[in-house]
Amino acid sequence: MRRDFALPAEDMEWLESRGANYELVREGTVLRVVVYDLPVPAGYQIDRVAANVRIEAGYPDAQIDMVYFFPALTRTNGKPIGAISPDQFDGKSWQRWSRHRTPANPWRPGLDNLATHFALVHDWLDRETRKA
Repeated sequence: MRRDFALPAEDMEWLESRGANYELVREGTVLRVVVYDLPVPAGYQIDRVAANVRIEAGYPDAQIDMVYFFPALTRTNGKPIGAISPDQFDGKSWQRWSRHRTPANPWRPGLDNLATHFALVHDWLDRETRKA
């Protein structure tokens, strides 16, 4: 498993506590955390997926934004998932979910981290299955 860069201790502790495989991948100047075997709620064609997030310069003060899935997710009811697009990374075509924090839920430096972002990702996955 690749460890091309370092993360803050609390992020490393969260990754290790999950017990799942993960990688810290540098592709040029882009840093990504790849989490394997991420559980996906009922309503999608698979129950586990690989997910990655970009770590921007200035993190942890700079926010984590969006999420990228491999393989691409589809809903079992055939309804489309909005605001998605392909993203090439690590030799694969990932499905980018363009989801962002809002003024009502801003990034909170010193409080938010990889764990809180992935909690938000799980919320995005849950909310998508409830859309008509």
